[in-house]
Amino acid sequence: MAKTALILGVTGQDGAYLARLLLSKGYRVVGTSRDALMASTSRLERLGVREQVEILSLAPNDFRSVLKVVSSVEPQEIYNLSGQTSVGLSFEQPVECMESISGGTLNLLEVIRFLQAPVRLFNAGSSECFGDTGKEPANEQTPFRPRSPYGVAKATAFWQVVNYREAYGLFACTGILGNHESPLRPNRFVTQKIIQGVKAIAEGRQEVLKLGNLDVWRDWGWAPDYVEAMHQMLLAEQADDYIIASGTTCSLRQFVKASFAAAGIDAEGRLQLSSLLMRPSDLTYSALDPTKINEKLEWKSSRSLDEIVLLMHTDAL
Repeated sequence: MAKTALILGVTGQDGAYLARLLLSKGYRVVGTSRDALMASTSRLERLGVREQVEILSLAPNDFRSVLKVVSSVEPQEIYNLSGQTSVGLSFEQPVECMESISGGTLNLLEVIRFLQAPVRLFNAGSSECFGDTGKEPANEQTPFRPRSPYGVAKATAFWQVVNYREAYGLFACTGILGNHESPLRPNRFVTQKIIQGVKAIAEGRQEVLKLGNLDVWRDWGWAPDYVEAMHQMLLAEQADDYIIASGTTCSLRQFVKASFAAAGIDAEGRLQLSSLLMRPSDLTYSALDPTKINEKLEWKSSRSLDEIVLLMHTDAL
């Protein structure tokens, strides 16, 4: 019989790519959204897999809701990709951020423990947990020093997973994800804002691109690669936590430069910086070391920054 995978947050960027990947491997894929009837399925539709995914309503911060769905679906694998996904928005909605991320993760762990179900759980973590790493790349042993409500919530969820794995023997693991992009990114993310802004300038629909701090450095990867890493983590013999990243750090300024180059236009006079777009607290430099997942699971990121930007410009899925 085909395995069943339950994807919380299936309508998002990662959820849609993961659904496509698992369907290609013969899985039955069930996804969840807070309101299945009102959920936007545009990403699943763009990938051509909407009709193959069953979508159920689930509120991650409601224990009864989680229990009902997990017990009825009886999945072998659960991917927890739900909860607030924007660092910037977390400063405006810190309580919702904590409840949706750490509260939702705790409910999943408790439901699996309560049902004594033979389920393997992947939890989506974030490099935001590390805070500013300086020039030293963070690895799985680097202490967490989050600088945003989002980072704090993800760090809380990470330690919940560790505790349930060690205390109750659950197969539960966290992938500490670096930034990963694709054409399915929502426009509120700065990378997609840059891509769409540059396209608008190239087409004469916009004069300038307004941005905040360009002197931030991040490890950017290609989202379809990263969902493969998630799946490989659940196929491993033992549950463990891994950094999922490219190992290459670039500045946002480089991302902007690559975007203008991909559109074939000059950035001179087209960029406007605004203090209104600055976050209350931001990480200057985030570097990540994916050696552990490279060696133990033989997974590597396949795309450079320039390739990612070009793929986003050409809407390659």
